[in-house]
Amino acid sequence: MIFEKVSELMRTFPKGSRLLGLDVGKKNIGIAISDLGLKIASPNSNLKRTKLKKDLESLGQIVLDKNIGGLICGLPINLDGSEGKACQSVRQFAKDVNTELAIGIRFWDERLSTVAVERVLIQEANLSRYRRSQIVDKVAAVYILQSALDYLSSN
Repeated sequence: MIFEKVSELMRTFPKGSRLLGLDVGKKNIGIAISDLGLKIASPNSNLKRTKLKKDLESLGQIVLDKNIGGLICGLPINLDGSEGKACQSVRQFAKDVNTELAIGIRFWDERLSTVAVERVLIQEANLSRYRRSQIVDKVAAVYILQSALDYLSSN
């Protein structure tokens, strides 16, 4: 089920499970996982997108292996607050995930998350363009998931 509020997602959340953060792009899906206490997000992997069925199978395996009870899915809203083609694509992917995995999903505004992550990777970590391209999606997923976890802990 896709929820409008984090509190609604958490009401259906199985005790002792984790949240999965997703940064869904055209080529990759960045994946982050929370700790059991739902306080800290950590990078997990970048899933190279292929066919939808294979993407859903790979995601389903992570959900099973890591005891995932819900998803926080980054939604690339435009700076003016409108939703473009990228949002439509992410919403459709989330519907497909919901149909296939029957897991609670909450969208999270990810405006500028990749830009913020790239800036940190350039300025603080001093990573090459090639190395950044390998990790930016999963680090963006951490950024998205950590934002949701921080919201949860303060509300």
